[in-house]
Amino acid sequence: MSDAGVSDPTHAAHRDNHTHRDVNGGWLRPAVFGAMDGLVSNLGLMTGVAGSSASSQTIVIAGLSGLAAGAFSMAAGEYTSVASQRELVQAELEVERRELRRSPGEEVQELAALYESRGVDGALALEVARQLHRDPEQALEIHAREELGIDPADLPSPTVAAVSSFLSFSLGAVLPVVPYLFGATVLWPAVVLALVGLFVCGAVVSRVTARSWWYSGLRQLALGGAAAAVTYGLGALFGVTVG
Repeated sequence: MSDAGVSDPTHAAHRDNHTHRDVNGGWLRPAVFGAMDGLVSNLGLMTGVAGSSASSQTIVIAGLSGLAAGAFSMAAGEYTSVASQRELVQAELEVERRELRRSPGEEVQELAALYESRGVDGALALEVARQLHRDPEQALEIHAREELGIDPADLPSPTVAAVSSFLSFSLGAVLPVVPYLFGATVLWPAVVLALVGLFVCGAVVSRVTARSWWYSGLRQLALGGAAAAVTYGLGALFGVTVG
């Protein structure tokens, strides 16, 4: 019989090493996908303009314009989306707060029933619910997590979301422009740099997926390359038609 007061070193080591990846992606996923969005959209824009036999100056202007327009659009859209989501959550929290004030007994029973449905003994579930309701803010937090699936203390910031989207999109969108800013007069250096960036972004995304880094990298490279090829073809077609 093992001593209850002595911890099992093997079990402790297993517990310390048993970790999971961040399944929500945290900041990594939105940042990387923002950069990939900037890469693909601006690469597509620039290859489309290049396909129409435009000058390198025109391609640079198109790239910088695409960077600015896309980054501001992403930031504005992200700010509006997150702000709206946050306002909706706050409105639902206020509804729950009012219910806790008006019908505390019913809310206790509701929480107890939820715990009981998960296998907790009825009397114990009721006692736990009563004790948790001693603190109104704690009760609100628990009801919000159980009923709405949100953490009131961890609501997303619209400003942070907007700035992050702006910066990550800009970082991706500037890559195809860089060779031209350093004197390139042909398209292929921009395409190569952008495709390398897409492969790197895809490989980084593998940190929050079950795929290998090379599979994720090659997949993103193929998708970005296909988009560039299509827009180049359309640019060439429209250039000949308009010309």
